Amino acid sequence: YNSPILRLAASIPHQQRLAAPQATVERRSPVCGSRVTVDLALDDEGKVAEVGQEVRACALGQASASLMGQAVLGKSVGELEAARDALTAYLAGKREDPGDWPGLDIFAPARAHSARHASIRLAFEAAAEAARQALSR
Repeated sequence: YNSPILRLAASIPHQQRLAAPQATVERRSPVCGSRVTVDLALDDEGKVAEVGQEVRACALGQASASLMGQAVLGKSVGELEAARDALTAYLAGKREDPGDWPGLDIFAPARAHSARHASIRLAFEAAAEAARQALSR
C-alpha cells in the first residue's frame, strides 16, 4: 500500500448508513473477507441524491469506497454501471485506462495482483446494483 492509498482509506465519505434508503446492497470479497454495504436514494431524475456506506475492507477496498463516495452524488445508474465496468476491465487488463471516474488510476499497481481486484471493485459493484434496484422501485 502506498501513501495515497492509505490517505484515501483514512478518509471515506458518507460513512453513515441511510435511515430510509431506496436500496441497500452488500458485496463481499471471498478472497480477503472485505465487505462493503451501500445505501442509496435517488432523486426524481434517477440520480444519486443520498448515499451511505459501511466499509469493512482492506486498505484497497477502503480507498475504492473513498473514491466512489467522493463522486457518487448526482450520478445516474448508467454512469455507475459504466464506472463499475470500466474499473473491472482496467483491473483485468482489458483496457488501458480506468474510465472517467476521478482517481481510479491510483489502482494501476494493483492490476498485476488479481487477488486484490475483488476488494477494489466492491464499492462500485454495490453502488451500481443499489442504484439499479432503487431505479426499478
